[in-house]
Amino acid sequence: MMATLLSWLSNHGFDITRLRFATRTAIAACIAFVLAWLIGLEHPQWSAMTVWAASQPTRGQLWEKSLFRGLGSISGTIVGVLLVLSMQLHPSLLVIGLALWVGACTYIGNLQRGFVAYGTVLAGYTAAMVSLLDAAHPDQVLGLGADRLATVLTGIVVATLIGSLFAPKAATGELRQKVRALLTDMIAEAASATPSHTRRRQLLSDLAAIEEGLDPHAAGSIRSRQSIRATRTLLIAATPLLLWKHGDSQPEGFRHHLSAASLALADEDIAETLADLKASAETPGLSPRLRETLHTTGAALANWHADPHERRSVATPAKFAPLTVVLHRDWTGAREAGLRAFGALLLFGVLWLVTGWSVGAFMLLGLSVMISLFSTFENPALMMKSVFQGQLAGVIGALILRWLVWPMAETETQMILFALPLILIGPLFVAHNKTVAMSFDYNMVLMLMSQPHWPLTGTFETSVAAGLAVIAAPVAAMGAYLTVYPANLKRRLDTLMTAMLHDLSDLAADPKALQTRSHWQARLYHRTLRLVRLSERAARAQTEAQDAALALLNLGHAAMWCHREAEHQEEPRMAAHEMAISDSDRRAARAALMRLAYLREDPARARATLVKLQARHTGPEAALLREAVSGIDTLTPLLTTLA
Repeated sequence: MMATLLSWLSNHGFDITRLRFATRTAIAACIAFVLAWLIGLEHPQWSAMTVWAASQPTRGQLWEKSLFRGLGSISGTIVGVLLVLSMQLHPSLLVIGLALWVGACTYIGNLQRGFVAYGTVLAGYTAAMVSLLDAAHPDQVLGLGADRLATVLTGIVVATLIGSLFAPKAATGELRQKVRALLTDMIAEAASATPSHTRRRQLLSDLAAIEEGLDPHAAGSIRSRQSIRATRTLLIAATPLLLWKHGDSQPEGFRHHLSAASLALADEDIAETLADLKASAETPGLSPRLRETLHTTGAALANWHADPHERRSVATPAKFAPLTVVLHRDWTGAREAGLRAFGALLLFGVLWLVTGWSVGAFMLLGLSVMISLFSTFENPALMMKSVFQGQLAGVIGALILRWLVWPMAETETQMILFALPLILIGPLFVAHNKTVAMSFDYNMVLMLMSQPHWPLTGTFETSVAAGLAVIAAPVAAMGAYLTVYPANLKRRLDTLMTAMLHDLSDLAADPKALQTRSHWQARLYHRTLRLVRLSERAARAQTEAQDAALALLNLGHAAMWCHREAEHQEEPRMAAHEMAISDSDRRAARAALMRLAYLREDPARARATLVKLQARHTGPEAALLREAVSGIDTLTPLLTTLA
């Protein structure tokens, strides 16, 4: 019977895995709702909201999200209480302080990753939840704040206990198998004498997708975090294998050993793989850039394969800097998100104070969530459509509960019991493919507007007005996302490209670049993966993004080479009998660095300088500079659009 029902649901657009998870979560929400009511908390439905927000599909993610939700709730409650107390001096202090706090949390949250970012953003709108709903009772704010915090913590405890009983551990073995298979294909493609551009684009896409999904696997334990850090280091170290054009310019022995490394890795023989990578890197006449990549990849692979209890940074040869993990941070996007949140809350907060709108606090509360939490999404304005639909469904559900169901109750106990079926409808929204995008907001708004209080008070008109205030929040947020520093994929792509160009300029202008090259390389490689991943979701072609990333990498390595020339620092070269660097060569290298530092302002002069420098050299140095010149040609049209 159950198998038949599940089959029918699956054939009608329901995801059975999501249905199981959502059903478990809904039951936990019901338990938290009833428990908070039995304890005597004023807003027991907030415990159910917390369960929906804290629940996660795996145990490690659940524990980590619950931890940061608890920390965010505590800090947000403290700030919310202080804001209510400040309101006694002047009402405007509440609005100004809330706008500053949410704006600051939004800014910091956009610079963080994973559940840490979630906790930071949560601290912002938790302060809004406490201060806006308690503003009418400043004399009782400490007790009310404690009640709000106890309500949230009740939900966290229930979600953690229920989830720990039923949620599985993260499938780390499957992830490691994916990484091993991907690296096998990457090494095989790098060894190919006739590389396939289509194949490389697909592999780079797979690499970017795996890297983007690593953070959830790190949740729950220090060991998991260390393992994911080693995985990310390996992926970033191997990235150049797909970006550089090795071709026939490399010696035959290089391809032979690299092919052997691919076969050994496919057989899960890590020791043989490392030996073949080392032999390939030591092939006479190999490009210095490629030699460094192979040594770094081998060290990262050895570290990734090591036992977690014994893992340590495996040293690369002394002549090469070990790769460090330096992740991309969108400083520009974070600043814009913080300013957007501050401005929107300040504007609508002032309107609330001036007009005295009785349910304006609900609108401001919803806006604080919409303008902060969704700012971390790639296209928040597009998300607001689903949010609006979900909140509208939640408002309708709350009105049905309040004016059609609860009037039949004769006690507060019956009110609590009558609310449970509407909570249990939530899993159907979560599981169906057409409603999953709106499901979270339905469940949250249903609870937000369903305050069980006996006897029933208020009017239908008041409930409708509160509902309209709630659904007005995503509309206002959409307006802010579309008009104030428009947040969309194209803008994020342009911002990321601009950051990479700044990296190149800073690298060229930095006199200590040789000491920090591993830092620069790791960050640029990670930004390359982010650029590829974002380009797949926007109108900009993926090929264009990859070409731009390759151009920046080549220019960066050319800048590094120029620094070595200018300082006369040797690295392994293709010819042992190479002549000493002359003073004129050093001056030419310094001139090239000066032009690269101002590439965005004058790409033509930078190109001309590199062409002259290329004419001074032969062999791999000339090839490196030739690719750098080609990179400027690739970037020139983009520089016009980014100006």
